[in-house]
Amino acid sequence: MGKYGSSCSRNLPKTRRIIWHLSRKVKKSILKRLRRKHGYLQKPCNVRKADQELADILSGKDDRILLVIGPCSSDNEEAVLEYARRLADLQKKVADKIFMVMRVYTAKPRTNGDGYKGLVHQPDTSKAPSLINGLQAVRQLHYRVITETGLTTADEMLYPANLVLVDDLVSYHAVGARSVEDQEHRFVASGIDAPVGMKNPTSGNLSVMFNAIYAAQNKQTFLFHDQEVETSGNPLAHVILRGAMNEYGKNEPNFYYETLLNAIGRYESMGLENPFIMIDTNHDNSGKQYMEQVRIVRQTLLNRAWNEKIKKTIRGFMIESYLADGRQNQPEIFGRSITDPCLGWENTVALVEEIYSTLTK
Repeated sequence: MGKYGSSCSRNLPKTRRIIWHLSRKVKKSILKRLRRKHGYLQKPCNVRKADQELADILSGKDDRILLVIGPCSSDNEEAVLEYARRLADLQKKVADKIFMVMRVYTAKPRTNGDGYKGLVHQPDTSKAPSLINGLQAVRQLHYRVITETGLTTADEMLYPANLVLVDDLVSYHAVGARSVEDQEHRFVASGIDAPVGMKNPTSGNLSVMFNAIYAAQNKQTFLFHDQEVETSGNPLAHVILRGAMNEYGKNEPNFYYETLLNAIGRYESMGLENPFIMIDTNHDNSGKQYMEQVRIVRQTLLNRAWNEKIKKTIRGFMIESYLADGRQNQPEIFGRSITDPCLGWENTVALVEEIYSTLTK
């Protein structure tokens, strides 16, 4: 559709949040350089329609299951695009029951600062880090996935200051376990015109996560890019349960029946908008045993079938998936993760088809 002048109008909230405006005001020299190739993206009609469908799923107007699915980290543009093309074809087959947003994660948190930090830091894994080239690579990758496949994309908001460099591209933002207690992440999330998933911290403390959601759903005033800004709150901020790690280094899953009811009760007692819980099937829920993601999905679907309150609230899965099973230390096998282990493509198709089959019974 080209760069997408189109007759369809973009659906925007009645109160456009201030941070969206800032993308035109701050860091203009960087923005000009990064957007020189593609410009500020006017999303194609079908992608803008998908963004509205995503909002409807989060708000409960659409009862389809949401899958935020894709590689742990997007380290190789061509491998990510090959995955995206396959995912787009798979989405068409299950569209009446499942809505997929592709993980295009380009910034990776590191517990101690070591290791691969994502495309934004190191656009070429064989070369030294380059942040400016990394930012350009990030925009190009999201742009290509969106415009070549029609999929919407998700990314982790690891660095809130970078939001203005990608806000025209990313349809779903995640705040990770190491960032969820940070005030800037919470306040910036309150000014985003897109869903923001808040993960529980690595300790598993649900109060931290729910306090983050409360902050994100409410109006905030703070300094951002050296300007005082006021937000109107983000009603689509929601829960992601990713498991926990205790003081002895043992993972403690939190996708179990009782935990789900506890989380639903927190939503109710705090009066938060649009109750929605997504289960992260990897990380400390699976102990990073990637095939366990299949079992976690199955168990959650059983819990949904057993309890109507769970069915109404637990309506999403975050799944780490790539072209090849597992992980590798160096990018030697095309489409295999260099960070956390992922389901390969055949196992991904089998899992998505199993979810679809369960939902159609």
